[in-house]
Amino acid sequence: MTMSFRRVLVAVDSEPIAAHAADVGVELARSLGADVALVHAIDTSTNYGADTGISPNELIDRAKQDGKRLLEGFRQRLSLQPSALEFVVAGTPADEIVKAAGEWPADLIVIGSHGRGGVQRALLGSVAEGVMRRASCPVLVIRAKE
Repeated sequence: MTMSFRRVLVAVDSEPIAAHAADVGVELARSLGADVALVHAIDTSTNYGADTGISPNELIDRAKQDGKRLLEGFRQRLSLQPSALEFVVAGTPADEIVKAAGEWPADLIVIGSHGRGGVQRALLGSVAEGVMRRASCPVLVIRAKE
């Protein structure tokens, strides 16, 4: 069976591992002649608006604006064409990344992982693991540089 990766979705956030994953994902896409899209997921499972006096919807809107700026920074840093798609999504990050991959549709998802294990992963969860479990396309997980 021959795999053809024509559309690569790269998941990014403000963590340093995301920059490394984006570098790998974009370089891979370029080497394959594939289209690239960036996705940033806002985690709405956190208690947005608690003790701030600002509505959760307003905070999510602000987070989406921050996400758009983050993606624009990645676009410039990676020298992506203006036609490269960007998705800023809100919800459970793993679910939203998989949903964006299905809607585009992506042939490959590239995502960074801190490589947490044991208790830390059990307590914090892993977006990368959730994406791997739910995605209908292959997922390339990029570990943090040691």
